[in-house]
Amino acid sequence: MLTIASYNIHKGIGSDGRLMPQRIFDVLDEIGADVALLQEADSRFGVRMSVLPAQMLAARGWTAAPLGEQHKALGWHGNAVLVRGAARLTYSHRIILPSLEPRGAVLADVTYGNQALRLVGAHLDLSGLWRARQTRAIIDAVARAPGNLPELVMGDFNEWRTGGAALTALARQWREIALPASFPARLPLGRLDRAFVNRALSIADAQVHVTALSRVASDHLPLWVRLGA
Repeated sequence: MLTIASYNIHKGIGSDGRLMPQRIFDVLDEIGADVALLQEADSRFGVRMSVLPAQMLAARGWTAAPLGEQHKALGWHGNAVLVRGAARLTYSHRIILPSLEPRGAVLADVTYGNQALRLVGAHLDLSGLWRARQTRAIIDAVARAPGNLPELVMGDFNEWRTGGAALTALARQWREIALPASFPARLPLGRLDRAFVNRALSIADAQVHVTALSRVASDHLPLWVRLGA
């Protein structure tokens, strides 16, 4: 079964204020993730640079989708897609979002054995008005993407409320997977990190990953989805 994680890694800085990117890889190993959709994987301003060293990525067996808008960046506006093991990337694309602050989303098609899946990773705006516009842009981008694969949309949607316009639009398009709060990592109160899935896709399990390590590795807890056979 394919396990996909979504993780706002807070630029490698843990809830203890320490920059220790190796802990991000350790958390992904705890999950047993085959694919990781990361948010805040690059520095935000100026020359964007990956917060995960290339040699560390290689040593842990991860390959990054070619999404970086600058040579040293891992992703698009901090959104990165990593695969390892039997998971294979077949297509990846940057999604340009309307925004006041630097924001983006990414799309990637992945195969795993006889399974094929379209993944979207996103980190939306702090403003509800802009989140609604960004959600529409994501839905339109997925509709335009080549092929017809089942979709899984994951990320940090920055929405504390239920019933906001962005979440309502996503829930009309996909089925939301019920998951508990993930932020802040030490004492989760907000369901900022969410997952939405094609209604026909079989889900074996889905969780917010709570361990002693995940509580300290970032200010968000990661979530993961495991696909059924």
